[in-house]
Amino acid sequence: MTTTTVQASSQGNLLRNIVLFGRLLRELGVDVTPPQILDLVAALNLVDLRRREDVKNTCRAVLISRKEHIVLFDEAFELFWKARESRDLQGMDLGMLLRRRPQAQEQYRLIRNPGESDSPRQTEEEPRVDKVYTYSELETLREKDFAKLSEYELELVKRFMQDTQWELERRRTRRRVSAARGKHLDMRRTFRRNLRHGSEILHLSYRQQKLKRRPVVMLCDISGSMDRYARVLLQFMYAISNNLDRVETFVFSTRLTRITRQLQHRDIDQALDEASSVVEDWAGGTRIGEVLRTFNYDWARRVLGQGAIVMIISDGWDRGDPELLAKEMDRLRRSCHRLIWLNPLLGSPRYEPLTRGIQAALPYVDDFLPVHNLISLEQLAATLQNWNVGRARR
Repeated sequence: MTTTTVQASSQGNLLRNIVLFGRLLRELGVDVTPPQILDLVAALNLVDLRRREDVKNTCRAVLISRKEHIVLFDEAFELFWKARESRDLQGMDLGMLLRRRPQAQEQYRLIRNPGESDSPRQTEEEPRVDKVYTYSELETLREKDFAKLSEYELELVKRFMQDTQWELERRRTRRRVSAARGKHLDMRRTFRRNLRHGSEILHLSYRQQKLKRRPVVMLCDISGSMDRYARVLLQFMYAISNNLDRVETFVFSTRLTRITRQLQHRDIDQALDEASSVVEDWAGGTRIGEVLRTFNYDWARRVLGQGAIVMIISDGWDRGDPELLAKEMDRLRRSCHRLIWLNPLLGSPRYEPLTRGIQAALPYVDDFLPVHNLISLEQLAATLQNWNVGRARR
């Protein structure tokens, strides 16, 4: 880039603000190099500075190279443009805006040298940004109960669930595949490989049993006692449905409703709205025994094949017959590979399984786990990956 170009771009405070903008991005964790700043100055000479979107897209194209940095860039650019008219872009001072930066994972403050005052002349001096480490929002949310989340925190939890990678234990199938090592010789492949050696056996080929991910069936309680957790738990079911194949999802209160097709929509908000629209007994009573009987007789043969893992999400408050619940839990346990009961109340240190529903169901549960915050979801992910991790056979 020529010196003439730099000088043309440095009219007003534009060049200085671009440098400050790059510094702010570096403080946010985005790697911005001096050559990128020079390239940005040259690029901005080619766009209309009065058009906000053109300036934003130009800055993003030059400075951002990783997808995860786009959110940080958008926040920094909003700060760059905050409370300014487009015609004042060249005359604005980004350093003055750093004081009003919104709270995020890290907070920043302006540090002046000793003896400096707040006179207008000294606001034109280039500020030094000092990083003040505060709490991490995600780290705080990991321990916060889902029922106490604000709307903003619910959005962060939704993003976390969508980014979480769920991996299930795998089962051995009857089919065999080629392998470098194994217990079974592949005689046909062995003879074919050794034809080049005059049929003298010099190389052995093996086969091993093929591993396949187990299907998952989820039944979530949406009764009145679970209403404060229902929306977050539906997001959890959506995340698993879109992360794994062969996932069947149901919700229940006094009746059972299948929502597998509704949760297959690509947009999570639309998927949850469609799932809510097909449920007729939202926030009603709870009859878990009758619901499980419907599932065992109408759906079990269709969805519990090939060693399925069944997850029941409920607080156990049941208005039905405990003997019927125990009978249907026994039938369900014998039909699946693994039965997991997720209870949001289990996260409380004062919780005791005293309700009739929980007492009737626990003898047939393989894992009795909490599902009230992000830490509990991380524990569940570890438990699903390995049968021996967190197992609590009752």
